[in-house]
Amino acid sequence: MKELAIAAAKEAGKILVDNFGEIERVDTKGVRDLVSNVDIAAENRIIEIIKAKYPDHGILCEESEGEVTDSEYKWIIDPLDGTHNYIYGIRIFGISIALERKGEIVMGVINMPFADELYWAEKGEGAYLNGKPIHVSERTMEDALVIFDSTLHTEKASKTGFLSTLVSKTFGLRITGSAVRNLTHIANGSADLVVEYSDKPWDFAAGGLMVEEAGGKMTTLKGDRWSPYVQGYLASNDKFHDEIVELMRSSRH
Repeated sequence: MKELAIAAAKEAGKILVDNFGEIERVDTKGVRDLVSNVDIAAENRIIEIIKAKYPDHGILCEESEGEVTDSEYKWIIDPLDGTHNYIYGIRIFGISIALERKGEIVMGVINMPFADELYWAEKGEGAYLNGKPIHVSERTMEDALVIFDSTLHTEKASKTGFLSTLVSKTFGLRITGSAVRNLTHIANGSADLVVEYSDKPWDFAAGGLMVEEAGGKMTTLKGDRWSPYVQGYLASNDKFHDEIVELMRSSRH
């Protein structure tokens, strides 16, 4: 299943690269929420590859309704995470494919095609980048590079208030516009904390497992156990995770 996911992520990556700067159509799904014809093409190809091998498996994906089955397996797919970056010509985007078994994420693959980075993780087997093991950083809070939620146009007061607290206690801040980029940066030790208020299951199912298998920590914003179906999350190198949970809790009072 991992090899199939890798093959599908690579094929989708080729579609994204080949069509970069050549988008034919952009539609609006909601407020500041766009989708292109390339998203659809990449998703259709991933589903085609999976269904050819595992026709009875369930599928949850971003751009179509997917398919619910009685199988213990469900594939959670984002064919283009970072759609707005892609549409605007920014090369920070990737493909995410996760496998859920009986309610638990057991495998994840992320392809960052322009960065030439292929990540995968299996439950209990570690996380890998281009075949080599990766691990989270050892940095403390004062040296931490923080990646923050990009949807600052919603809940502006609470988000910017907490952001102000964070920047006074950490080294630096980045906003990338791509959940898979954020979480792979935690897993490979490039960054130390991600604060995300509202993602969808396909955005972080694979990346959450990647962080944990690389030695990091992934929780809800309140510090509880995460799943792909929570509304927001914290991902970190686990050196100061509990302190961040406390900071967030106090900022809401």
